Amino acid sequence: MKERMLAGEPYLADDPELVADHLRAQRLMARFNTSSVDDQDERRAALRELLGEIGEETAIRPPFYCDYGYNVRIGPRSFVNYQAVFLDVAPITLGADVQVAPNVQLLTPTHPVEPEPRRAKWEAAKPITIGDNVWLGGGAIVLAGVTVGENTVVGAGAVVTRDLPANVVAVGNPARPVREIS
Repeated sequence: MKERMLAGEPYLADDPELVADHLRAQRLMARFNTSSVDDQDERRAALRELLGEIGEETAIRPPFYCDYGYNVRIGPRSFVNYQAVFLDVAPITLGADVQVAPNVQLLTPTHPVEPEPRRAKWEAAKPITIGDNVWLGGGAIVLAGVTVGENTVVGAGAVVTRDLPANVVAVGNPARPVREIS
């Protein structure tokens, strides 16, 4: 099932290998989220072990939540504020200098619309890519399969259901560009 998940195909999350991977992530999140503010080395070590990649000078404020961690890659000099939820069933990639406000959710999982496969607990996922120098405003939600272009600002509370181009301000539900950034 893990191979199916990583390939973006339908899979069952109760597979023993995936359950073990999720428990590993939960332990590392607990270690990070309960670490002392005075022990930045321990925080960084927990993140390095949890995440697929974390760039130099990147900061994440606890609490931080994810499914597996190994599918999250964050570029240098990025900042992730409190209560971030990165459901990384598929890859989540943040470029350099990305700003993530509190309560932002990056949600790669998808579930069948048809009732029987959903009842049987099948799911899949699509990657999320956030370009360099993007600012995701407080409470923004980015859904599966979305790419946000570089320098784009996503307004607080926006729900990003489709790709956003570079150099725009996007707001609303669903998020739509309202102006270009020069």
